[in-house]
Amino acid sequence: MPSDPAAKAAQLSLISPLNKGIGHLAQAVSPAEIAGRGWNLLHEDLSLPAAVLYQEKLQHNLRWMQEFIAAYGVKLAPHGKTTMAPALFALQLEHGAWGITLATPHQTLVAHEHGVRRVLMANQLIGRENMAILSRLLNDPAFDYYCLVDSAAQVDQLGAFYAARGQRLQVLLELGVTGGRTGVRDEDQLRAVLDALLRWSGSIALCGVELYEGVLADESSIREFLARAVEVTRRLTAEGRFQRLPALLSGAGSAWYDVVAEVFSDAALGDSVEVILRPGCYLTHDAGVYRSAQERILEHNPVARRMHSGLKPAMQVWAYVQSVPEPQRAIVALGKRDAAFDAGFPMPALWFRPGQGSPVASPGHWAITKMMDQHAYLECSAEDDLRVGDMIGFDISHPCLTFDKWRAIPVLDADYRAVDLVQTFF
Repeated sequence: MPSDPAAKAAQLSLISPLNKGIGHLAQAVSPAEIAGRGWNLLHEDLSLPAAVLYQEKLQHNLRWMQEFIAAYGVKLAPHGKTTMAPALFALQLEHGAWGITLATPHQTLVAHEHGVRRVLMANQLIGRENMAILSRLLNDPAFDYYCLVDSAAQVDQLGAFYAARGQRLQVLLELGVTGGRTGVRDEDQLRAVLDALLRWSGSIALCGVELYEGVLADESSIREFLARAVEVTRRLTAEGRFQRLPALLSGAGSAWYDVVAEVFSDAALGDSVEVILRPGCYLTHDAGVYRSAQERILEHNPVARRMHSGLKPAMQVWAYVQSVPEPQRAIVALGKRDAAFDAGFPMPALWFRPGQGSPVASPGHWAITKMMDQHAYLECSAEDDLRVGDMIGFDISHPCLTFDKWRAIPVLDADYRAVDLVQTFF
């Protein structure tokens, strides 16, 4: 930290967002200002623990997914709930995304306030104030918004609300599976929803069909579900049910987007249907559940195999060793408040001792065995010479639940220098 009081105050105004409490200060900071500070993770210029993003890997993942999507002739609306970072939304849109997928009216409001003008809300719109939020946003003629419907009761509520305001809401019919989440299960439910849409055709516009295949665990069931969506889309197109041309057909979380792309593109629905895929975690990827999914894709998908590379984990959480109370245990200043733990504990990946060269790969036998709010139990060995003050970079599994723990995340270049600061809005 600089010794001059004015310089200290200026640096604190930028460092403090990294401590999660006052992230709004990051809004006024430009990438040039961040880069101009010369901060470097390895010089201990950042307060740890800290989540960080790696610039080169983000750029690689953006290019990789856009190339993959283009090969299938479909479009991309990445799920913004993963990051809730408008700067990353903008980056995805700049790299060719059709729009941004979100899950709630609050998330949609955040995106709109930061310039996003096309949102697919992959969820039902329920409740008076939630409808009112969208009603206000729909006053913007440039805002292109879609939400999901799966029951006549919901359509009736939406229809009455927006008819009273003289507005028209665009919706997608959501399909579901028995034992799954939301979505129409059978033909009777489908006809009930379609009848309700006819009753409210002046205020509710059916614009396509949507599903989320991630509620199923095996590929054969997923392919069957996707085929059903194609059949329903064909039928509703033939019946003239859609009030958008082309109609939308949307699916794909972050694990099975390759199968969705394959089935929907092979259906050859032509110019009457626009296929939109919604993976969200590809931007940062991870070293856990989504790495496993990517390994399957790289092994079986012909487009991915031709690309000769895969997605790269672009996020880590760095923390200090704060105690070595026993020869085979170190306590790291990293806890449930700092990193996702629902899909596996953070995984030690890099080890750095301040003042000594560059980070090295962590020994393979290191592992987090327990996490508390602010502490992690790291299993090690006495021969490792792990010391208080050492820094460890952890790979994570499930980026969604790491992003939501941070209000400002530094972006680092290949030399660990901070070149940007990404703000989140959860």
